[in-house]
Amino acid sequence: MRIYADNAATTKVSPKVIEVMLPYFDKVYGNPSSLHTRGQEAAEALYEAREKIASLIGAEAREIYFTSGGSEADNQAIMSAARAGAKKDKKHIVSTKFEHHAVLHTLKRLEREGFEVTLVDVNENGIVKAEDIEKAIKEDTCLVTVMFANNEIGTIQPIAEIGALCHEKGVLFHTDAVQAAGHLDLDVKALSVDMLSASAHKFHGPKGVGFLYCKRGVVLKPLIEGGAQERGKRAGTENIPSIMGMAVALEEATSKIKENTEKLIPMRDKLIHGLEKIPHSRINGDKEKRLPGNVNICFEGIEGESLLLLLDAKGIEASSGSACTSGSLDPSHVLLSIGLPHDVAHGSLRVTISEETTDEEIDYIIKSVGEVVEYLRGISPVWEELIKGKREFILK
Repeated sequence: MRIYADNAATTKVSPKVIEVMLPYFDKVYGNPSSLHTRGQEAAEALYEAREKIASLIGAEAREIYFTSGGSEADNQAIMSAARAGAKKDKKHIVSTKFEHHAVLHTLKRLEREGFEVTLVDVNENGIVKAEDIEKAIKEDTCLVTVMFANNEIGTIQPIAEIGALCHEKGVLFHTDAVQAAGHLDLDVKALSVDMLSASAHKFHGPKGVGFLYCKRGVVLKPLIEGGAQERGKRAGTENIPSIMGMAVALEEATSKIKENTEKLIPMRDKLIHGLEKIPHSRINGDKEKRLPGNVNICFEGIEGESLLLLLDAKGIEASSGSACTSGSLDPSHVLLSIGLPHDVAHGSLRVTISEETTDEEIDYIIKSVGEVVEYLRGISPVWEELIKGKREFILK
């Protein structure tokens, strides 16, 4: 038996999406910038995909820009706001300490260029308070960027509330909605966002394609020069097969949000209840204000890498955090931001299930994690010191 429980890293492309993509490889394969018939067929398909995505998030077609994924969309949104702000002598940006590295690394780059960045704390439940964002905004703030749902612990942020206060203060607001798109309702007007990033492979679409919503009137600067594609904001021939797949994937996922949520939450909560019975463990993030399929937990006295390898041997494919940093030996910045010490943060496990997960698989995950944790603690000198009282337990 193999159980895929790493859907926050990537999802399986749905059969319908594959079917829709195929004709754009060998039939409608023209360059949408070409004036001949085959090129115009591709251009028409491109516009249909743009319209479809726009309608699903309450936007206009001309407000959707296709990218290579969420990281590019995040980069372009932040850099565009920064460049526009600098022209008005506004070089302050507000974000949070547990954003995705696509945001945090871009902010670091801007700091090296002379921008001031304020990273707001999140509470121990992994939620940023809107009032803390408001306090951080200054006269020279040009952008607030806060993720919709955290990629590691799955906590959902008060985006509409933050968006409303940003608009009251005349500050641009961007949200990284990579983990939220296809899983939570997205309405850019109701959320009061000026820019929003999404990536297809997080909602059963293909990898290597995403989109950036940019509200009409907000100045978008190109990251990639060399052509007039995407209305001059993103050079390079558009990836028509993947874009068509993304549009259908978002449509399919959006239509099933209620159905999938009703199925996933009971399984997620069953998994949480089962795993937190393991002694000296802690569920990370708010248990209710979190994505329907996300469970993140720490176990004291073990290393997350060993846990993952032994679970894989039992047929369970999970992760210890963001797929983008899985090769790092450093503990998760997300877990550190919610107050976990280094020693405990190293023993984390992220299980992200999908609508294809079964109750039997949940039972097997609970049983297997318990067995692996017990085994690893049995051979751990750190655990022996904890048991003998030479060290004090952090997770009671």
